[in-house]
Amino acid sequence: MSKIADNLRKLNTELEPYNARLIAVSKTKPVNDIKEAYEAGHRDFGENKAQEMTEKHDKLPSDIRWHMIGHLQRNKVKYIAPYVYLIHSVDSEKLLRMIDKEAVKSDRMINCLLQVHIAEESTKFGFDEQELTTLLENELLKEVPNVRVVGLMGMATNTDNEAQVIREFQGLKLLYDDLQDKYRSDHFNLKYLSMGMSGDYSIALECGSNMVRIGSSIFGERNYG
Repeated sequence: MSKIADNLRKLNTELEPYNARLIAVSKTKPVNDIKEAYEAGHRDFGENKAQEMTEKHDKLPSDIRWHMIGHLQRNKVKYIAPYVYLIHSVDSEKLLRMIDKEAVKSDRMINCLLQVHIAEESTKFGFDEQELTTLLENELLKEVPNVRVVGLMGMATNTDNEAQVIREFQGLKLLYDDLQDKYRSDHFNLKYLSMGMSGDYSIALECGSNMVRIGSSIFGERNYG
């Protein structure tokens, strides 16, 4: 068994009790590494740049489920709209409208997660709780019929303070449950809570995450030498 396949096996065993989906973060990784993971049975891969993801999509099997996990600029949506499986990083009304526009051109319904700003870091993107509530109360999703919101995504503060990370993840889980109860509809039906990366996924799982984004624990650290 290859190292990548062994890492995937161990992670999937760890995630199984939580019924959580593993997104293998393949950004900056070569196509051959993704092929190795694919041959081990993995199908969900995450990228943070639209053009890099499209280049890989064109070279790899068509049944791969591609996840856009990085900040997505509106002018890059057109590259991924024809094939993207799930966009994790929808952080503005303008982006929602652009995704809908490109989905119409591709004759698709595009599934999205709304990114929520939970970290105490200004560099992180996302809606705050009030912005999300306003968006849903104004029924904006009725104006973007080719977009389906299927979950929320959040990134905790990059800190060694575990109590803070727990607090941020628990807050997002409470918001997830509250919004689902109040606003469930054909275009807003939450299935996925995408929380947790290589450094904090164990905490995220305990806080209710059912989708984690892990790269280095699968593929190893990037060698820039």
